[in-house]
Amino acid sequence: MRNKLQKFTDFTNTLLPHETAYLLSIQQFEDDGRLSILQRIDHNSRQIFQFTPYDLDFDKRKYSHLKNWIEERLRAIDVDAHYEWMSELDRKIMTDSILPNEEKELLRAIRQYEHPIFFFTRFFELAQNYRHFLLIRMRYEDHDLVDDYLRKYRHLYEQSKEINEKLHQATLDIVKQYAENKAESKQWVQWLTEVFYDEQLDGLNRYLALVRLIFIGFNYRQFDFLQEKFDYLDQLFAKGVYYSKRILLNYYSNRLLLHSKFREFDQAVYYGYLSIRDKNHDYLYYATNLGAVLLRQQKQQEALEVMKEAYPEMKVTKNLHTKIGFVAFYIKCLNKNGRYRSAENYASTFLAAYKKEIFEYRWHIFFSSYLESLIHQSNYRKVLKVVRQNRLLELEKKYQDRANYLPTLLWYNAVAEYKEMMIGEEELYGRMEGFMQTLAVHADKYSQAYELLLQLKQHIPRVVNRLLEKFPSTGELMPTFL
Repeated sequence: MRNKLQKFTDFTNTLLPHETAYLLSIQQFEDDGRLSILQRIDHNSRQIFQFTPYDLDFDKRKYSHLKNWIEERLRAIDVDAHYEWMSELDRKIMTDSILPNEEKELLRAIRQYEHPIFFFTRFFELAQNYRHFLLIRMRYEDHDLVDDYLRKYRHLYEQSKEINEKLHQATLDIVKQYAENKAESKQWVQWLTEVFYDEQLDGLNRYLALVRLIFIGFNYRQFDFLQEKFDYLDQLFAKGVYYSKRILLNYYSNRLLLHSKFREFDQAVYYGYLSIRDKNHDYLYYATNLGAVLLRQQKQQEALEVMKEAYPEMKVTKNLHTKIGFVAFYIKCLNKNGRYRSAENYASTFLAAYKKEIFEYRWHIFFSSYLESLIHQSNYRKVLKVVRQNRLLELEKKYQDRANYLPTLLWYNAVAEYKEMMIGEEELYGRMEGFMQTLAVHADKYSQAYELLLQLKQHIPRVVNRLLEKFPSTGELMPTFL
């Protein structure tokens, strides 16, 4: 039987903890019943595995009115809704179709403007276009109001534009380091930090600066400097500052990444489930990250369920970097659930359809999953064939300088060569021992390599046992990649 409050329950299941915290902070209900319901909503928003039903004794209209109140209050502070409003007004100004009541609302927004807002530069440009609209119609009083606003904030507008352009220059170095390992990005940390903490800057530039700082952290596998920034932003979101559901979902996904790097996997999973509570453009990326962390917790079936739920999004996404990353982890999940033949078949089919794109975007992570499915089936001959046909060893040499590099493909290939009697046991041991020695000073990579050793133990027990005697466990095991 359908719950009488199913529609209300479905709505509240999409609400996020920062949204409900803000709503509680601004409510002034005289009705104890409405407050009780809102408190229950807040409680449920924080629970990812447990739901407390709503009280059916309350009048159903109370729930309907509260739903409307929540939507109105969140929309009033939603920076994305504000951006849509500005864009629609700009379109109407440029096509001479703006209505009198819309002009009244715009003039009031200019008159009451308090700096900074999230999309400040967009608002400034809207005001510029509106000034043209007013002057040619000889509406001098309204023109003077808008002109005064533009004069007052022009230097801040120009500053925001300059910072945005400089952010692009920083991004070129950051992404180039990630994609090609041919640049450095540490030199941007101090400037990006200053941008992030500058409370006189627009919210967009500040949040873009944080995203780039997170990227740098992953480039260098250094994350300590990010924690205080997340805590600072957390406080802003709880107050409704810079709010939109899109930004909150992105923030939760970034918290997943941060906690996973500190091996705080329960926290990472918590934020991961929050990040997929509502679907948006980046849902597929968020689901992939959550699936990866669930694998770290040895929750293979749960990880596969998350990936299956997101699978339809993979079929339609135009983001090839995200698509290939998702497929790699989907294959990984199949492997972890013992479905090695299914993983091999899927990988082979996807490679035939997207070979060019795989090598352009994420070949290493894809082939790590593909070869793993073959290793588990003891299909060593096909491992060597796939490596040879795709010239993976040549590509691997160029890949080894990356901060997150692991010898996954090299070890799979070496094990296959040994099992096919192309190399001896001592040579295999020497290759693997050399990498373990190198990785010993990198705790994160060392623990990942240690798990890879355990994965290979059934195939080369004598070699792995010798390595385990020499290289002790860290006590913290992590998967081959995230």
